[in-house]
Amino acid sequence: MTPDTVEILRTLGFYLLAAMAVALVLALLLFVIVARQMRRVKIPPNAGFAETLRYTPFLVAVFIDLLDFALDILAAPVVWVILDRWGLKALRGVSAVEAAIPFTQWLPTLTLSWIAVRLFR
Repeated sequence: MTPDTVEILRTLGFYLLAAMAVALVLALLLFVIVARQMRRVKIPPNAGFAETLRYTPFLVAVFIDLLDFALDILAAPVVWVILDRWGLKALRGVSAVEAAIPFTQWLPTLTLSWIAVRLFR
């Protein structure tokens, strides 16, 4: 590799780490807000993925996607536990699979799913 290529990769890596750090800080701030919102949400026990998303506040989807971006593959167990504690068991599988696939963290899967469920019922 040429020195220019190494410098470009180093700069790109720095920006990626900075973006991940910002996402982690935002996710931690959102956690406080979302934890309060989830106390009021009552989801039916047998709700599927789409029905659970209908009951789920938008900030929950954003929080999970930010956490997934910030922690990369390490987000899978964290997201699994958080969604389980909040009673969002139907969302665990999709979030865990998306978190476990490397280099897909930049795609806000849960947020896009939340929007799709609201638009297309």
